[in-house]
Amino acid sequence: MLVGTVAIVGRPNVGKSTIFNRMIGDRVSIVDDTPGVTRDRIYGKCEWLTKSFNLIDTGGLQIEDQPFQIEIQAQVEIAVEEADTIVMLTNVRDGVTNDDIFIARMLQKTNKKVILAVNKVDDVSFMSSVYEFYSLGLGDPIAISGVQSIGIGDLMDAILASFEGKTTKQKEGLISFAVIGRPNVGKSSLVNAILNQQRVIVSEIEGTTRDAIDTPFVRDGKTYVVVDTAGIRKRGRIYENIEKYSVLRAMRAIDNCDVVLFVLDGSTGITEQDKHVAGYAIEAGKGIIIVYNKWDLVEKDHTTMDRITKEIRAQFVYLDYAPIVFVSALNKSRINNLFPLIDEVYEYSRFRVQTSLLNEVITDAQIITPPPVHKGKRLKINYCNQVSVGPPTFVLFVNDEELLHFSYQRYLENRIRDAFDFTGNPIRIIARKKN
Repeated sequence: MLVGTVAIVGRPNVGKSTIFNRMIGDRVSIVDDTPGVTRDRIYGKCEWLTKSFNLIDTGGLQIEDQPFQIEIQAQVEIAVEEADTIVMLTNVRDGVTNDDIFIARMLQKTNKKVILAVNKVDDVSFMSSVYEFYSLGLGDPIAISGVQSIGIGDLMDAILASFEGKTTKQKEGLISFAVIGRPNVGKSSLVNAILNQQRVIVSEIEGTTRDAIDTPFVRDGKTYVVVDTAGIRKRGRIYENIEKYSVLRAMRAIDNCDVVLFVLDGSTGITEQDKHVAGYAIEAGKGIIIVYNKWDLVEKDHTTMDRITKEIRAQFVYLDYAPIVFVSALNKSRINNLFPLIDEVYEYSRFRVQTSLLNEVITDAQIITPPPVHKGKRLKINYCNQVSVGPPTFVLFVNDEELLHFSYQRYLENRIRDAFDFTGNPIRIIARKKN
């Protein structure tokens, strides 16, 4: 469950990028002893105790005028505005500096929850120096070491505690769906067609939608929330500062929704960018409906729809479970076909399989096609259980997790899909060694 967004803020060379990498469990931010290496905001997702939050690494702030300082400060201000909680990072080796005082005063004016972390406390000999940081007026400092991975769990606990009472629970029966796609595929036009009004700005210019816009509405007695998102580009091709801010909002919208409408542009066909956009929804484990928009601009005969369906299936092999709808947002044609599918995909994302029936399917699958032998050993599945929904997630209790080859996992997924309807939803299968 995504609970919020955290920004790491501090002066140069206090270890922000090291802490960022520790928290997300990957080497995303560049780490270097040279001050000012991180100039831009870097985003990642952090998971802790079954919950997740977006994490933003920022450039170092300082009073002294340095190259790119204006640009860095603008980036930090955007990150602080976006964040629900701010981690101010300091360095125990340098003590409290004038830059630390400047940053602390700036953060106090935001009226947001600020957690003070003192880095580079690599052993107990530095603990007595941590108390000096109470003078910043930000509460109890948390002693950590990015290099030694000391105190990171305490910091994560404090972050999760800061979100308590801030998460918004969806009302029972409310279905939220996000409209995603690369820039200029007609997302805003589709939202307007769904709402039957000019709720969001529509323009031929790429990047018109800068934010994720939530609109609740009622249709046939059911309550929905539609979220229009900014166009998502391939990672590494996001040039504008403000666009990075928009993409973070779009990713948050994906995390928080129930169903994703993945929009393709019928006038230009499928591009590599489309595949990257779909990846965000797949990683988030969301139910997906493929919406082929601008159908009015496609030259058609009696074979066109079948031909394009085959092309979509060939280009998005990993989305073979997702239904495809052909629409024209401009003419509002076939828009009504979306809602039965949204309801259906949502319901299947919440479906739980009876454990006895599930194990019958897994047992029969092993009899029909036994697992292959690997290094003289064969996978044995003793038991299977569905542990969660949204996405449907299954745990296989096996003799050895490493014996579950990807191809056999895919085979088991197909057998589960044959037996139970999970239309539009990814299935996650996890192997666990039987104790």
